[in-house]
Amino acid sequence: MKNIFILLFIATGLWACEGDPGPIGPQGPQGEPGLLGTTFEATVDFIYEPQPNLYSTLVDIPTSIDVFPSDAVLVYRLEIAQGTNGPIDTWSLIPQNFFVNQGTIQYVYNHTDIDVELLIDGNFDLSNLDTGFTQDQVFRFVVLPSDYLQDPNFNFETYNALQTSIDQQGFELGSL
Repeated sequence: MKNIFILLFIATGLWACEGDPGPIGPQGPQGEPGLLGTTFEATVDFIYEPQPNLYSTLVDIPTSIDVFPSDAVLVYRLEIAQGTNGPIDTWSLIPQNFFVNQGTIQYVYNHTDIDVELLIDGNFDLSNLDTGFTQDQVFRFVVLPSDYLQDPNFNFETYNALQTSIDQQGFELGSL
């Protein structure tokens, strides 16, 4: 019986030791921004395939980039715009359409965890498509973990808009 009283006394004493929480401490220093995704670029030449009448090329994702099935791979095509101080690199998200004299072409892509297939599709015979669309084309690839993309304010339409969205989240894009 004496032991029970001792245990009750100790248990009551432990519960009674809880008091009001103290003041919140000062804010710690700002850490380095997290890495949200990785970018890499490739200059490609498309190859014409008579059946099914399209151009294609395959770009390997560098082995230093881990791509998971849930990740998003975005592809931007380089276009040179004329700015007030000369040419400016601009990046357009694909799919992207062009209306030429013969009809319409479209840059599209598919990706796996290890590569990206780029395609030029059209609604006319593409065998004589201008080489300005098929040769020395520069693409920027952005691999983004989809876990971070829940924010509806993310803007993917241009590469600069994507960078701004990522900066607002406190992250940065890595590049190879």
